[in-house]
Amino acid sequence: MASLNPPVCNFGQAASDFNLLGVDGKYHSLANSAGKNGLLVMFICNHCPYVKAIKTRLVSDCRELLKCGINTIAIQSNDTENYPDDSYERMMEESKVFNFSFPYVLDSTQDIAQAYGAVCTPDFFGFNADLKLQYRGRFDAAGRGEPPVGNTRDLFNAMKLISETSKGPSEQIASIGCSIKWFVQESI
Repeated sequence: MASLNPPVCNFGQAASDFNLLGVDGKYHSLANSAGKNGLLVMFICNHCPYVKAIKTRLVSDCRELLKCGINTIAIQSNDTENYPDDSYERMMEESKVFNFSFPYVLDSTQDIAQAYGAVCTPDFFGFNADLKLQYRGRFDAAGRGEPPVGNTRDLFNAMKLISETSKGPSEQIASIGCSIKWFVQESI
C-alpha cells in the first residue's frame, strides 16, 4: 500500500461537475450538493486505514459543518473489482454503520477522480460558495494513528473559515492517504 500526498491547493480552481449515483439510490450533482457557503468534496473509500482512522471524527465534523452552510459529498473512485470492500453494496453498509449525513457516491468510471486530480484516500477539496477551491489539505495531524495531544482540526477549521470569509487558510499541510486504486489497463 503506497502512501501519497496530494499537491498543494490550487486556489480559485473551479469545481468539476459530476452526476453520480449515491448509496441512497439518487443521483447527486455539483449543483444539488453545494451548500450556501460552500462544499467539501472528499475522495474516500471503505478499506483505507487512513480513512478508517478518522471516519468517526470526519462524520462528526461534517455534521457540524452543515451548521456553517457547508455541505459535504463523499466520492468513492477505487476499482471495485480488485477492491471488493469498496463496492457499492459495501458503501451502502458503511454509510448506515457510520450514519453519514452526506451523500456517498460511486465514481464507477474514475472520471471524476481524474477531473479533480484526486490521488489518495482521503483527498479533500474545500470549495467556497462560488465553488472555487480554497482548501486541499489534511484532516488533522493524526494520519492513521490516534490524534496527538493538542491535535488541531485542520479540515474543520479551514472549512469554517471558508464559510465565514470565502477564503481558505494560506498555510495548508497536505493530506496523506492510500493511493486511489486505478483500473488496470490491459496491454494490447
